[in-house]
Amino acid sequence: MSRVSLEGQVAVVTGAARGVGELLARKLSARGARVALVGLEPDELKEVSARLHSDSEHWYADVTDHEAMARVAQEVKERFGKVDIVVANAGVAAGGPFAESDPRAWRRVIEVNLIGSAVTARAFLPVLTESRGYLLQIASLAAITPAPMMTAYCASKSGVEAYAHSLRAEVGHQGVKVGVAYLSWTDTDMVRGADQDDVMRELRQRLPWPSSKTYPLGPAVDRIVAGIERRSAHVYGQWWLRGMQGVRGYLPALIGTVGQREMRRFAPRLQGMRTGLVGAGGAADEQARATQRS
Repeated sequence: MSRVSLEGQVAVVTGAARGVGELLARKLSARGARVALVGLEPDELKEVSARLHSDSEHWYADVTDHEAMARVAQEVKERFGKVDIVVANAGVAAGGPFAESDPRAWRRVIEVNLIGSAVTARAFLPVLTESRGYLLQIASLAAITPAPMMTAYCASKSGVEAYAHSLRAEVGHQGVKVGVAYLSWTDTDMVRGADQDDVMRELRQRLPWPSSKTYPLGPAVDRIVAGIERRSAHVYGQWWLRGMQGVRGYLPALIGTVGQREMRRFAPRLQGMRTGLVGAGGAADEQARATQRS
């Protein structure tokens, strides 16, 4: 598939203060794109914006807030004149046994990862339609295969995958392309935050190769950039994820069997596990909501 030059294009990246979003913004900027950064950490977003190679600006907004995101979309259009690319990257995670999970944290994972992605698309679809642009939804290996101790995250990423595929069929005739990006365990604050819990770290290390590895961020983001340039329907942050599509129908039964064995092994250690959002991004989300309540 031919690539589209990013020179002069306007790209919006949510969750841009760190991790995938921050590096993606830098790589898009290095290719000549003008970048709008959206997130919950204004100081970090300002620092990211200052380091970019091209024209950029940042916006503070909660992706689950319809009014805030509609305002951001309008202001981005006013600032840059158009929007060609939107990457719905903002996400949070929580781990641990479902029965003992914090119901507020569990719900927040769904709200940010699924509802927030839909709110982002709803806000920016009018300008993407004008530019015949591209919406890339960041999903995960968790959309392809279920995993114990990750019920909220798997549900949210399965949801955004299905939603994005449905949306592609709706808006394709208007010239808007929609893609889904899949990443396995990638070296981000979210994954490092999850690994701070001994049980979650050991469970992940016991997964079959190659899903047991933590992959470097740079090559994964390079693949995302290439997918954006091609306006790809599917983007794979690690090479082997493409092959998972062909066997995904067998995975729930396999995980159901193997997962029971692993949960019996770890059952004595499950008491007292942390049940809130993980990583620096999770902490930023909790802080932003606490500030809103006060």
